Amino acid sequence: MASIRTPGRAGGNARPAGGPDSRLSLLRELGEQAVLETIFRRGPITRPEIAAATNLSKPTVSAAVGRLEREGLVHASGRRAGQRGRKPVAYVVSSRAGFVVGADIGGSNVRVAAADLFGEPLCDLVQPTAKHGSRAIGVQVLEMLREVIDEASSVHGRPLALGISSPGVVDQASGRVTSLAYNVVPEGGFDPLEVIRDRFDVPVLVENNVNLSAVGEKWFGLARGVSTMVFISIGAGIGMGIIIDDELVRGAHGAAGEIGYLPLAGDPFDPRHRLHGGLEDEIGAAGILAAFHDRRGPDDPEITSVHEVFELAGAGNAAARSVVDHVASRLGTAIATVCAILDPELVVLGGGIGASPLLLRSVRGSAAALVPITARIETSRLAERAALRGAIAVALQAARTVLLSHGAGSEPRSADRNWKAKGRSA
Repeated sequence: MASIRTPGRAGGNARPAGGPDSRLSLLRELGEQAVLETIFRRGPITRPEIAAATNLSKPTVSAAVGRLEREGLVHASGRRAGQRGRKPVAYVVSSRAGFVVGADIGGSNVRVAAADLFGEPLCDLVQPTAKHGSRAIGVQVLEMLREVIDEASSVHGRPLALGISSPGVVDQASGRVTSLAYNVVPEGGFDPLEVIRDRFDVPVLVENNVNLSAVGEKWFGLARGVSTMVFISIGAGIGMGIIIDDELVRGAHGAAGEIGYLPLAGDPFDPRHRLHGGLEDEIGAAGILAAFHDRRGPDDPEITSVHEVFELAGAGNAAARSVVDHVASRLGTAIATVCAILDPELVVLGGGIGASPLLLRSVRGSAAALVPITARIETSRLAERAALRGAIAVALQAARTVLLSHGAGSEPRSADRNWKAKGRSA
């Protein structure tokens, strides 16, 4: 699975120092970590199987499982069938061990969802994005988080981590979006944590939306088992998330993958391309609409959305079809450029435009015509939820780190009250 280094406080876990008692406590904690991680990765699993996997003694494993069970992190899932004699009990991570939350801030909608510690969805919420500036968006996300957390916590315990997906270039130290989020706020930069910061006593991780779409594909989508891949999103804007050798690549300034600035337009030095980039101006939503209006004949209908252009193209309209073919050609050229530099195994297309089935075949042909070695090119199956699933993925990574580093007992059930107290003080 893709590894992503993210900021955020995963809680303190002071190691005991000095003396036989502290050393014994440390050994016990390390044993619990090993046992819990093994149950995470291999459950349902029996105590003898845990002992074999961890090289811990059976008494040590039994004591660790007992403590983890009393703390509510693991529970018995039944006895293992098909063995002679007394059938051993198998253990899994408890549904009460906690859950994670992801939020995706988009230009049109905000999506918030909770998932259990294996990434299975628990509940979700979608609302149109607030249009009154950065703080209004923060308040909206906060209220949606509270609603989803309230619903999930009734069955699954406490939230353990929160992942937030946002357009734009994200400063990893502060979580602030420094630029390029023009489809959310006109100035291009904003602070997604302005209202949320310090409201929840859990790690809060902010990442670019297209980067998280790549992570979502890696954890839950077409890229499972693929170590080097890219996700290209085409909608109102254009962007690319890059994973190389299972690591997310951000670049020196957090702007890796901003392929909207590839100089593939008719005149790459036209000053109007300075803001959004030549490729985005040409095959982003606004560019597609402008191209159709330039090409439409007297009998072609007036349209107001890119969706209508693709509908007309699918129905055989000549002007719309020529626009879609041009988009595919430009996109294939961009992918050929990416393949020549990064040599990915897989390119996943997503976004409101990129996911259109009208593009895939032509894009593949255009890319293959330009480079001798190209990637497998596919359309995302996660659709508009790719970035949200990526936010869930980074939250899962943080949550598992919290559990495995703290064991069961270092933050007792008071943690449930802790997040509620902070979450209510708007």
